[in-house]
Amino acid sequence: MAKWTPKHEAPEPLEGPVVATITGGTILWFVLFVVQLPFYGWFDDHGHLWWLWTCLAGAGLGLIGIWYVRGRDAALKRAAAEAERPSSATAE
Repeated sequence: MAKWTPKHEAPEPLEGPVVATITGGTILWFVLFVVQLPFYGWFDDHGHLWWLWTCLAGAGLGLIGIWYVRGRDAALKRAAAEAERPSSATAE
């Protein structure tokens, strides 16, 4: 069996509003947690308490995600700015 080789180069990754997307998702998880809090007893009685804790875990992991993507976004912007800046070392 022959090894598969690509016929063309892979496209550049699609960049979008990553920070806004992660922030929106985190807010949504937290809102779902808060909305379910008044029904804590019902969830506990029916064995669905994990729904509540899943929403809280989603909000907590979203906070880590926000921290991560903000740092990634800043690093990408720094790299782009350095690539645009002409090199300061001149040949003498």
